[in-house]
Amino acid sequence: MAFEIRTCEATAGGNASTVYELANTEGTARAEVWPAFGFNCLRWQVPRTDGDLGDVLYCDPTWEQNPVATRSGHPILFPFPNRMKHGRFLFGGREYQLPLNESTGQHAIHGFTPKTPWRVVDQSTGPQEARLVGEFRLSVDRPDLLACWPGDCRIRIEYILKLDKLSMNATISNPGSTPYPFGLGFHPYFECPNAPGAAVDDMVLSCPLLGLWETDGAFPTGKKLALPEAMNFRTARALGPVQLDTLFDVQTTGCEAFATLGHNTEPGVLTIEAGEAFDQVLLFTPAHRKAIAIEPYTCATDAANVADSGWRVLAPGEIFETKLRYRWDPNSRGVSD
Repeated sequence: MAFEIRTCEATAGGNASTVYELANTEGTARAEVWPAFGFNCLRWQVPRTDGDLGDVLYCDPTWEQNPVATRSGHPILFPFPNRMKHGRFLFGGREYQLPLNESTGQHAIHGFTPKTPWRVVDQSTGPQEARLVGEFRLSVDRPDLLACWPGDCRIRIEYILKLDKLSMNATISNPGSTPYPFGLGFHPYFECPNAPGAAVDDMVLSCPLLGLWETDGAFPTGKKLALPEAMNFRTARALGPVQLDTLFDVQTTGCEAFATLGHNTEPGVLTIEAGEAFDQVLLFTPAHRKAIAIEPYTCATDAANVADSGWRVLAPGEIFETKLRYRWDPNSRGVSD
């Protein structure tokens, strides 16, 4: 067995993009990365019980016509996840104003990286894995936004595809001469490979939730609430009709089981393993209810404006590293028989 990386040209939204395909030569593991859309790993595919490849990551069926980068695949959210209220925050005695790119036109959302082209800076293949590294630097890739943030920023994401695993290693560095604030999040949409098109109601989730953030609209008030029974997924249970767009604290002990996702009747379980920096999770069920987003965050929504939110600051020259890993077990089941 060997792994390889191929490139091809694909069109989305009327624009041609170079797509990187990571795969093994047997055709039993495949990932598809679109650098032009925020270095989004749009697809990760594993063998289904019928022998074909099935999708672990959900891709909107209208992607080719309307490629909204934050509604498919595995969007990378940096230098802040989710929303920033009115796009404003204070840092170092100065107020910063971000573009109001949220759907209502009143707030900022998901940082600079999801809809911006990234640069591929490294790649390698071997008998056990394929590796692809992308980089975003504000001063290089979006210099028009430098005035919107305190200093320059650089993030590298390394995708590693193995036979039954997809890993993401994140490295964030401060190349400037002043302190740099940030939060990091991922926004993956998951479906069940052996139940293509299944409703989220039949998906089975477990996640070591500790409690949730009270919100005023979409924004945390700073108060924590007890975990309601309808959202208690500490033990694996079917999602059912629950509607989620909810930020939780989550118990983390360093790249262990952050969450699992399976299906009520079909085999196969996805295990999400996360670095201990990801101590928040946003659970989101989109309106189409064909996927669930399980979003690891290093900070809360609107973190720059909320106390004890996990907002981080890098000193000049300092480096922050963390990782996220997905493991597919085709033989496990989401619930006990």
